[in-house]
Amino acid sequence: MMHHSSILLISLLLSANLLAQEVKIEKDIPFLPEGRKEKADLYLPPSSLSGKYPGIVIIHGGGWTGGVKDAKREINIGTTLANEGYVCLSIDYQLHDPASPISAWPQNLHDCKTAVRWLRANAEKLNLDPDHIGVIGGSAGGHLAAMVGVTQPKDGLDPTSPYGDISCAVNCVVDLYGPNDVSTWKDVAVLRKTRTEDPALYAQFSVLTYLDKNDPPFLILHGTADKTVPVEQSTKLAEALTKLGVENHVEIIEGAPHTFHLQPKQKDLRPLVIAFFDKHLKPGS
Repeated sequence: MMHHSSILLISLLLSANLLAQEVKIEKDIPFLPEGRKEKADLYLPPSSLSGKYPGIVIIHGGGWTGGVKDAKREINIGTTLANEGYVCLSIDYQLHDPASPISAWPQNLHDCKTAVRWLRANAEKLNLDPDHIGVIGGSAGGHLAAMVGVTQPKDGLDPTSPYGDISCAVNCVVDLYGPNDVSTWKDVAVLRKTRTEDPALYAQFSVLTYLDKNDPPFLILHGTADKTVPVEQSTKLAEALTKLGVENHVEIIEGAPHTFHLQPKQKDLRPLVIAFFDKHLKPGS
């Protein structure tokens, strides 16, 4: 005879499995202008959830030179958040190619902003609330997510098209271990110049350059065992936001390495991330 706790465990596993299966993933959606090869994956909430869904753009990492929209971290984030009633768009964007004469910056940021606009442009079809959109990214994607959050039309980094009449603004940002002050960090290939050669370019590429009191709330996550991006890149951003009176929380995860998703072995970050998005993207919930 099967023990009661075993039956309970099996039913819990079955319900967890069913829940995961209910998230619908639509692959390789074109969201950029014709001729662009980069596509996006759409994560749709289970049909059991009703009402208008907030939207979230997911931006992968890879040093602005690599990475894909459907890596393990992005699937984990997309599935987790869609299960909580968010329409998520995990995107590919312009990557640095040393063989190409065309610079990937600021096209990569333009692509991220176009993803925000695409969600708004397709709000009706997606049953999406266009007034509540967030952004999340890891590493280089954390940097781009933060840039989407803090740059405004006056900064000259909004793409003119497509959807040029639609806002690229977001309500909140989750930045996983992104470099935010590149000027104090290191030379990066995507900029095609060293910090000494073009300090103004590095300032243009740094999140800290654009901060003001109207920036959206930030949740910043960083591991103490990060050997790629120093944890100070996150604490410095949090301090600057606090000084301006912008709501933020920095969570330093003891022992976590550079790259992790929402369930690193050191700590389950899902409750923190979901609570943050729920607070800022689900009014009245």
